Amino acid sequence: MTEREGGSNAPDHFDGLWWRYPVLRTALLSGALTGAGFGLAHGGWIGETSELVFYLVAIPLGAYHWAREAIEELVAEHRVGIDLLMLAAAAGSAALGLWDEAAFLCFLYAAAEGLEEYAYARTRSAIRALLDLAPKEARLLRNGSEEVISAAALEKGDRFMVRPGESIPTDGVVRRGASSVNEASVTGESLPVEKREGDSVFAATLNAQGALEIEATAAFADSTLAKIIHLVEAAQEQKGQAQQWIERFGQLYSPAVLCASALLIVVPLVLGVALDDWEKRAVVLLVAAAPCALVMSMPVAMAAGISRAGRNGILIKGGAHLEHLGAVTIVAFDKTGTLTRGTPVVSEVIAGTESRETVLRLAAAIETSSAHPLARSIVDAAKAQALVLPPARSFESLTGLGARAEIEGNLVYVARPSFFSGLHTSGSGLATQLERLEASGHTVIAVGTPDRIAGMIGLRDEIRPEAAAVIAELRTLGVRSVMLSGDNERAARAVAASLGIEEVFAGLKPEDKVARVRELEARGKGHVLMVGDGVNDAPALAAAGCGIAMGAAGSDAALEAADVALMADDLAKLPEAIRLGRRALRISRQNIVFSSLLLAVLIPAALTSAISVAAAVLIHEASELLAVANGLRVARAS
Repeated sequence: MTEREGGSNAPDHFDGLWWRYPVLRTALLSGALTGAGFGLAHGGWIGETSELVFYLVAIPLGAYHWAREAIEELVAEHRVGIDLLMLAAAAGSAALGLWDEAAFLCFLYAAAEGLEEYAYARTRSAIRALLDLAPKEARLLRNGSEEVISAAALEKGDRFMVRPGESIPTDGVVRRGASSVNEASVTGESLPVEKREGDSVFAATLNAQGALEIEATAAFADSTLAKIIHLVEAAQEQKGQAQQWIERFGQLYSPAVLCASALLIVVPLVLGVALDDWEKRAVVLLVAAAPCALVMSMPVAMAAGISRAGRNGILIKGGAHLEHLGAVTIVAFDKTGTLTRGTPVVSEVIAGTESRETVLRLAAAIETSSAHPLARSIVDAAKAQALVLPPARSFESLTGLGARAEIEGNLVYVARPSFFSGLHTSGSGLATQLERLEASGHTVIAVGTPDRIAGMIGLRDEIRPEAAAVIAELRTLGVRSVMLSGDNERAARAVAASLGIEEVFAGLKPEDKVARVRELEARGKGHVLMVGDGVNDAPALAAAGCGIAMGAAGSDAALEAADVALMADDLAKLPEAIRLGRRALRISRQNIVFSSLLLAVLIPAALTSAISVAAAVLIHEASELLAVANGLRVARAS
């Protein structure tokens, strides 16, 4: 059976109304005429001629759509497809005078085509339905007043209001107000997210309470939600390796079946053998051997899986990547920003010659003028304790060491511990504390003068609260976890030990991560998944059989870089993606085994005249519909 693109014969939007599908309408009309003609004739109400009229109308009605596609495929692409096999079977039945069976074939095949198209439309619509969550109108702010306009008319830079209980029309940044926003439509997260001035918001997310003034960062057509829908629809058209193999097999198999059927007629004629029922066997073979269920065994399951993942905030960019998720045996994690939050926080302040409060106050006073990533964490910690910072004068950044400034008449340094010569002779036990902090994965900053240590500050990149549970869940799935980190050995191993990851590679440059991923690919027979926090890990993500980027919502670069993107910054989505991949593979394999066994039974039955044309058609179409229905189970919750 040919794959449906859902274009010519389907309405623009799936609405659950089967009668809006021309293939289904004509199929049912064909079936009604066939049933009426058969029933009236066998009930003695009409004669053979009148019965034939019913069939002569029913056959072109049922065959119109798929027969046209069969001829177009043969003429334009020079390919013998499954549709052509069925057309030849219908023509052969008619030539043998089996008009009722020809009409029955056209009706059932058209009905199967229509139901398949309907199923595909339902699968695609599940992701497109997200568009309905976006409001059709927006409250544009212009010259100090609100003006209601079409949401599609919003442009980048426009400011608009969103009141409590309203959906946000397009991506933007909060410029005034605070609220909580339900972002489930984009990220799959059910818990509301707090939003304040400067925070990003996404189209079709729901404002819970508090009015928000938002500046648009994209027109709706370019919003994150629209991009997700577009990428998911494109992904459903991309085929995995198994699916490609099945289609190549079908392209060779269908002409072979047509030739075999022709030989069942030609060989007896050449040998001078009486044809008897060889013509009927040839027609039955065309129907029985058509590999519809086999060809449909994977496309529906993969499309349903990609659609379900998209609704849950997991963007899978093609059937090949869904297949890979189902076969994963090793997951390689980046550390910073993936297993950890990526933002260091002050976890300990150690007193030396000064109190802990004074140590933090001095450090924050200097770091206020610094652009170093750790500086903001120290300043934030001081603000959290409401410390009053003294003025720092003559600030100077010391490349590779830290910084210094004059505070209350003294030159104070904030620098790495190795800069302070008096650290190991201070007699305050600071050396022991330093060793403890570094062993536990902390980054340590010392405060004071070169020979007099006021104290130390330990900063640590916090481990994600869900990380340990995710690693444990992967272990129950039989998936091994490996850490790849650019951080130092001590810090990397401390994080790995707390998460239960046994294999750690630390101190890696981007090219080293690529090399390690390739080693893992060889060990894992290609079934390796690399998880990173976006573009920074792009080389390693590309090197792996499948790469997952986290927190891709709103990030064009992350959406483009990865094979799979977790829209929310939530590691817990990873086991869900792997389970979905396994479910899709399992159901696809069930379909393949079922359809292969069916062919193994039907072909000998056709050759030995054990079944009629009508029986072959009924079994053939029923098997195809079973394959489609089984594939759609992927979209259901497991």
